[in-house]
Amino acid sequence: MLQRIRQNLPTQQQIFASRWARPLAPWFDKPYFWHLNRRQAASAVAVGLFCGLMPGPTQMLAALLLGYVVRTNLPLAMFTTLYTNPFTYLPLYYLAYSIGHWLLYASAPSAELVFPAWGSADYWQQLAHWFGQFGKPLLLGVPVLGGSLAAIGYVLVSWLWRWQTLRRRHK
Repeated sequence: MLQRIRQNLPTQQQIFASRWARPLAPWFDKPYFWHLNRRQAASAVAVGLFCGLMPGPTQMLAALLLGYVVRTNLPLAMFTTLYTNPFTYLPLYYLAYSIGHWLLYASAPSAELVFPAWGSADYWQQLAHWFGQFGKPLLLGVPVLGGSLAAIGYVLVSWLWRWQTLRRRHK
């Protein structure tokens, strides 16, 4: 199955043949951005899991930039951000809010996360109040949850890669 996936993915040369990607080739044409080993896979998954909680269109760009800094496998880092989708985004953000609220106030969330209704006369005032009440826990909880997921992902991928390698050697 892995070989079938690799056959369908574009190669590094095909990506840089595109007129949009050609100007980026000098920066991203390094072997460590495309090579996949245990350390590269684990760090790429960690980068992707951390950046996956960022707001919508910035996830893959953030994974690309952070993967560039960390010098990890860029396609895997960008692919791993896809764990957040319309079905998982709200539960993950509620979990992040709960973590942030617990860290700030050492108790479970007491109020409901009801967003202000659009079109009401005092919408902007309600929105400011909503951000004041729920913004701090969310801003703390998102990086804490992202960092936790990244650490778990790094350890899990590293362990699974090692286990698979030892299993193949044993056979």
